[in-house]
Parts: sequence; structure tokens; C-alpha cells
Amino acid sequence: MNAPMRHSRTMIRSVDLNDANECARLDAWIAAHPDGSPFHRPAWLKGVEAGTGQQALCLVAETRAGELQGMVPLHLVHSPLFGRALVSSGFAVGGGILATSPAAAKALGETVWNYAERHSCPTVELRGGMLPKSGWIIKSEAHANFARPLSADDETELLAIPRKQRAEVRKGLENALEIVTGNSQRDQDWHYAVYAESVRNLGTPVFPNALMREVISAFGDDADILTVLSDGRPVASVLSLYHNGAVMPYWGGGVWDARRLRANDVMYYALMNHARARGCSHFDFGRSKTGSGAYAFKKNWGFEPEPLSYAVRTADGAEPRDVNPNSPKYKAQIAVWQRLPLGIANRLGPWIAKGLG
Repeated sequence: MNAPMRHSRTMIRSVDLNDANECARLDAWIAAHPDGSPFHRPAWLKGVEAGTGQQALCLVAETRAGELQGMVPLHLVHSPLFGRALVSSGFAVGGGILATSPAAAKALGETVWNYAERHSCPTVELRGGMLPKSGWIIKSEAHANFARPLSADDETELLAIPRKQRAEVRKGLENALEIVTGNSQRDQDWHYAVYAESVRNLGTPVFPNALMREVISAFGDDADILTVLSDGRPVASVLSLYHNGAVMPYWGGGVWDARRLRANDVMYYALMNHARARGCSHFDFGRSKTGSGAYAFKKNWGFEPEPLSYAVRTADGAEPRDVNPNSPKYKAQIAVWQRLPLGIANRLGPWIAKGLG
């Protein structure tokens, strides 16, 4: 998209993501918008593109005087297994259209679909935001987000956790586990080793190590890793993003022994305290599929589900992509993947996962 497109009084154009001044201006606008998220930021767009090779694109709506009225972050995802899709935002649980008016949101939605048609993309996925109506399928109630304010101090935070879950945290705290935070190469190596084993155990392919490395690099101080060690060995680890006073644990997991040690329980409690020390006021536990184990786990921590709505549009005669690991069609593949040796899973997984978007 080389020239601006006019929609009544609104002009749509693409952002030069290599222009530091333009990215800073957009970042400030996203930070001021009540629905802005880490997945709208240029850092996310550029980190995902560098880590997966999936092309990033950002469209903005402006007045003729240059006043920002809206934006939509996009990745053009190519996969030999899952086809092509234009996704907002790639590899994210959020994204979608941010706008200050329905007119700006409508203009952005129309432009996104026109772009998809010109680039032979049969599917567009908008993950939240202001959702267009005409021609789009709105999916609600399939996923929910979990977020709440952080408490005033460590002890109050512990007491805010419901009794049964609090007992699990206390058991974990008795195991003399060590907590380490940072984003050094050592932290990244620990995290990826734990995360890769965790997702293999769940039966899903692991994302490329480069994706996490590039996201950390792009976010700088707005991302870090918290790792739980047992006798010097990493057993649980989480990569978190920070945005507007909220911490979002995004890529995390634990090895088999983490369950016995209650290392994941300790990890999230430690992250709450670490985030507060960083100045955060909210804990965003992220999205989970309704009725899933992760959904129940987050409710056990005292978080209330907030239903999410996504929009999907497909070309005439095309079926929407199905990249949901909980889909019945993948049941047999998941069972096979869970039995793969970790070395093989780690070699094959990134090639598959970088096309999921």
C-alpha cells in the first residue's frame, strides 16, 4: 500500500515501521487508548516479523490534518500447512482495530479486507478491538480474558488468592525454590528449554526461539523472564510483557517435576510480587478457551472471566483457518506429538509453529 486511501474525511495509510519517530508517535497514541495492548505496539509487529519471517504491516486512520483516529496491527501469515491469513495481531491473543470513532474503525476494516483480497489472502482474523459487522463472522464466548488489580503487598497478595489455590502456593514456598528474573542470554536459554518441554508435553509444536528472542529485544525493559529454580535447575519459567501498568505472563510453562514442586504456583505468585515492585497495578492472566484446563486454573486464582469477541472474514467459498490445538481434528496428532523425543519436537516444532500466526 503505497498511497493513502480516502474514506470520506478519513485517510488510511501504512506506517513505516523503520521510522523511529513514527513508531514513537504511534506508541504514545496506543498508550493513551483505553483498549491499547502490547499486541498493538510497533515492538510486537517488528519482533514477530524478525522472529518468524511473517510480514508486518500497520495501517493508521488519520484526518487530513494528520490527527490519528485509529490503527490496526497486522501480520501476513504464510504456511504450507495452514495456508495464508491476514491476522491482527500475529501470534497474539489480542490486537484488532483501535479507533476513536466507529467511522474510523469501519474505514480500517474495509481497507484490511481490500488488502487481503489484493494479496490473495482468503482469511482475515481480527482478535478483539472494534469489530466490523457487515461481511464478518463475530465469534463470542469461545474465549475469555482474566485480569484483576494487584494487592498492596506480598502478604495481602497471598491472602487474595482463594483458599485452595493459596494452599498450593504455600506448599510450593516450602520447597526452597529460587526465583531469578532478567532478560539475559542465560534467562532466555532457561526459559526456552522449559517452555519447549512444556508445550511438547501438551502435544503442541513450540514456537521458534527467535520469536521470543526478537520480542524481548524489541520490547526492551517492557519484557522480562522470571524463572523458578530447584537445586539450581530451571523447572518453571515465564516471559512477561508490561504495558500501561499491567503485567501479562505470556509464554510460560514448567517441566514434569514442576507439578510436584508446585513451581508454577510459586512462579505466578512471585510474578505478581515482582510486577508490583516494578510499579504495576494490574495482573493480566491473558486469554483461555472457555471450559479448558487453563480457564479453570485462572478461575482458581480468583480471576473472573471476561468474554472476548473476535471477527473473521473469508473469501467466497473458503473455510476459516483452524489452528486451534483443542480442535477435534488434531486429537490424533497431539497424542503423537506428546510421545516425540524432545530433541525431535524442538527441531520440527518451530517450522510448523511459525505458520500458525
